[in-house]
Amino acid sequence: MEPFTEGVRPDLLGRIVERALAMESGPSLGTPSIVIADDTTVRDLNRLHRGLDEVTDVLAFSFRHQGRYYGPNPPSMASQDSQDFVLPPGQDEEIGEVIVSWPQAERQATAAGHSIDRELALLLAHGVLHLLGYDHMNAEDEVLMRTRADLVLAKEVSI
Repeated sequence: MEPFTEGVRPDLLGRIVERALAMESGPSLGTPSIVIADDTTVRDLNRLHRGLDEVTDVLAFSFRHQGRYYGPNPPSMASQDSQDFVLPPGQDEEIGEVIVSWPQAERQATAAGHSIDRELALLLAHGVLHLLGYDHMNAEDEVLMRTRADLVLAKEVSI
């Protein structure tokens, strides 16, 4: 078991995901898979899937929206394979996966002067918004995404 797993509050993360998804109307969106990982795992995934050999705070892999590849070399064929994934009967469809680096979240929380819970909630809201198709490639989109994330966190008094 990773040393940071005891600090994760599933109840908080669940509320953040529910609020982010509730902001979108329409048919059932499904659920995201949430992974709290170490820096090495996040860096490896960032390098493999985005071409960036660096630690980042959050990665979002949408099953519905394609993202941009940033690196100088094209991703490996393994990361480009596009195959349908069949879910077991009765399991909700997933919209994607959000992966948060716990150590990076701790560093950012310390730098910002707030709790690790607040930083995890912010990163998770940000990741779920990416799964829903939001991005921050330009200033206007960045403001929209930040505003949406703030709305998700606004009702959370425990962080």
